[in-house]
Amino acid sequence: MTTRKGTVYLVGAGPGDPKLLTLRGKECLEQADVVLYDYLANEALLQHVPHTAERLYVGRRGRGHYRDQSEINRLLIDQARAGKCVVRLKGGDPFVFGRGGEEAEAVAAAGLDYEVVPGVTAAVAAPAYAGIPVTHRTLASTVTFITGHEDPTKERSSIEWTRLATVHGTLVFLMGMTNLPKIVQCLRTEGKDGTTPVAVIRWGTRVSQRTVVGTLDDIVEKAAAAHMEPPTVIVVGEVVRLRPQLNWFEQRPLFGKRILVTRPKPQAGEFSDLIQAQGGEAVECPTIEIVPPEDQAPLDAALARLSTYNWLIFTSVNGVGPFMTRLLSTQRDVRALAGLTICCIGPRTAEALAAYGLRADVIPEQFQAEGLLDSLAGRPLRGAKVLIPRALVARELLPEQLRTQGAEVDVVPVYRTILPTVAMDRLVGQLGAGEIDVISFTSSSTVRNFVGLFPSKDDMLRLIGETTVACIGPITAATAREAGLTVHVMAAENTIPALAEAIVRHVESQRDHRPASANR
Repeated sequence: MTTRKGTVYLVGAGPGDPKLLTLRGKECLEQADVVLYDYLANEALLQHVPHTAERLYVGRRGRGHYRDQSEINRLLIDQARAGKCVVRLKGGDPFVFGRGGEEAEAVAAAGLDYEVVPGVTAAVAAPAYAGIPVTHRTLASTVTFITGHEDPTKERSSIEWTRLATVHGTLVFLMGMTNLPKIVQCLRTEGKDGTTPVAVIRWGTRVSQRTVVGTLDDIVEKAAAAHMEPPTVIVVGEVVRLRPQLNWFEQRPLFGKRILVTRPKPQAGEFSDLIQAQGGEAVECPTIEIVPPEDQAPLDAALARLSTYNWLIFTSVNGVGPFMTRLLSTQRDVRALAGLTICCIGPRTAEALAAYGLRADVIPEQFQAEGLLDSLAGRPLRGAKVLIPRALVARELLPEQLRTQGAEVDVVPVYRTILPTVAMDRLVGQLGAGEIDVISFTSSSTVRNFVGLFPSKDDMLRLIGETTVACIGPITAATAREAGLTVHVMAAENTIPALAEAIVRHVESQRDHRPASANR
């Protein structure tokens, strides 16, 4: 039996925006047995890690308590020697002021295999997200990266301040917030003009990005007045003057807003992408998980008599996949649905059906049970046999109304929703600190399970406070109100894009009504 050989991957996590992770970095995370991540690596990237993998926070940051570098090196070596795939996830790029070189040296000295996966460095990305190009054909032909926090054990600084002060290009200091007064003093002492533009960017590329602009003469006072703290990127040079014209990220409608996404994890991606495209941050906190029914017998029985049905009605996108998967597992294919009139409650459900080569015959204008009933009005339903594959627990309006019209209706469960494991400490902390701006609900189940997370309704309402609540449609909104929530936003139609659009409109309207001095 051969012993598995471990490997260490030094992966650049990028500057903070999880979308800036490289494809190779994602591949490494997906095969990891253990991940050592630091303070600057966005924890959202851990969603790419197998649930069986060990996650070790090693807390590298400019100040405060963190693991000693020698201990991190030892962990990398020990885990790799145990035959594990080890990912060291480092903010930015591992070799740009990230001590990745020291870690690579230690791993190489131990005789272990390793790979360096470069990342997008904050030295370039943070200014870009603040509307500042680090080079420009007419303003800066060079860019210099400088550490703003030299090794404190050095007897003397190795930074050549005299040369930096005479450079006509762009200077970018990383990890320099604490030493900002010293950086300014050294540049001014060596002759740098006091009117030289300076930008200080905190948490660049994230929804919490903040930018303060000034000159060498006043940036220290301005940064202090704005309570700027690490981590920051400091940009010195004429390119800073382009920010008013090129400030694209901070102008997006949801910039600075965090939206809680309660959809099931496999379905959260579409909504999260729409939020991030508008400059917001999607905080994924699934309150429901889609699982098969405990008993498949009712579905199997319905599939065995498919030829006897006239109508097949899908009331949710979640019902399509389980139904078709079970059908195909019985050695049949879509030909078994020949002769059936197929209804889908909305366009997304119809899209899910189309993936199997099937086209919906009926899609209502109103994407809920009432809309389906309106679409079926006037059709010959008396004596018709109708099959509705749906959730184990759902509204009974549709089957009840169809039966009153003389239809014979079979409702079979093809999935059920359960409450997944939720990191309550984190959720409570975010709500209590006011870090969540909008709580979104995409079904009544997401509402009920969200409410069930808290010891009592009073505890929930106290934590939520005046946080905006957004619902996908009137049924979900009604469930939220029954739970004691105030609904501030409701989508024009029952679709995820419409919900995202409604949230954008609400946020923009709130900003429009703020005093001019309060606007960004």
